[in-house]
Amino acid sequence: MDLPAALAAHRLLAVVRGRDADASLRTVLTLAEEGITLIEVSLTGTDALTVIARARELLGVDHDLGAGTVLTADDARAAHRAGAAFVVTPGLGEGIPAAHDLGMPVLAGVFTPTDVIAARRMGAAALKVFPIAQAGGAAYLKALRGPFPDAMLVPVGGVDAAVARDCLAAGAAAVGVGSPLVGDAADGGSLDDLRRRARAFRTVVAEAAP
Repeated sequence: MDLPAALAAHRLLAVVRGRDADASLRTVLTLAEEGITLIEVSLTGTDALTVIARARELLGVDHDLGAGTVLTADDARAAHRAGAAFVVTPGLGEGIPAAHDLGMPVLAGVFTPTDVIAARRMGAAALKVFPIAQAGGAAYLKALRGPFPDAMLVPVGGVDAAVARDCLAAGAAAVGVGSPLVGDAADGGSLDDLRRRARAFRTVVAEAAP
């Protein structure tokens, strides 16, 4: 999988983390139906590996389905066995080189310029700026792009529609969105409401400058 190309094409990464595995699976499938096909299933969700495996079986190999909150080498190996095409980390841990060895690209969690340098040295395909809301939002992202103008930055954490719009305007390659998009759908909440939020976020992304 070419993760940078997928991020540049979709510009929206959905983050699914739920307490109900069946509801989480339905959430993944509904997002895909709504055209949001770049999806991360966090390993902190209930039976997340099963959700990834079942989603992969139902969606096929063409969907960009990844595993999130990958902390360890064992996490990376388990995600690979489940069918994840890429991994996402909250920081710089042993999951990154392990995923790299397995041929899975990594969206690595960073917060500081030092993190950016380290993540690139570790072979990260793209950089998850997390948590962006606490870091200062689009203003921080813009400041980080100063010394790293060619870095593929993906802000995550507290990204609602307004923050997504501002970050994309500030040069984000894509945005990662969890609860403002998924809501309670992965816990058994309304899929109709999920569809409405998905369409609203797709509109934000479509209206953003390249």
